Amino acid sequence: MLSEIFEKSVLIFGCGNILWGDDGFGPAVIQRLNDHYRLPDHVLAMDVGTSIRDILFDLVLSDRKPKKIFIVDAVEYPDRKPGEVFEIPVEGIPDKKASDFSLHQFPTVNMLSELKEHSHIDIKIIVAQTEIIPDEVQPGLSPAMTAAIDTACERLMAAI
Repeated sequence: MLSEIFEKSVLIFGCGNILWGDDGFGPAVIQRLNDHYRLPDHVLAMDVGTSIRDILFDLVLSDRKPKKIFIVDAVEYPDRKPGEVFEIPVEGIPDKKASDFSLHQFPTVNMLSELKEHSHIDIKIIVAQTEIIPDEVQPGLSPAMTAAIDTACERLMAAI
């Protein structure tokens, strides 16, 4: 399946750690897309967990690039409601997420910017506002984030 990232024109990456509550939103969206929606042949929806940097690095170096990349993740914004689904620009990734092990480490932001600027790939980051990120391992999404899964899926399907 990893080789498909170089063959598809639209990539949807679900980021997050399913062991940390609402941080597992991205993988949950990918599972719902793959299990309950009919994706066109040119689209790949992949749960990348906390490995997005490796995949982006491969894309930066590859001669074959997709036309669109969608990244789905969970965020903590102080002015948003739990479960609210919205889009942020690459440069709008919150600083608070810069130190976690998911999408938002500094090199990842640089690679996204490079892909966007130099490869002219249309990059969209679809996020949902977390309700809770536990202090210890606790799998499972909050009710607000569970309800947001279909909203994110419908938004992605309309965009592809």
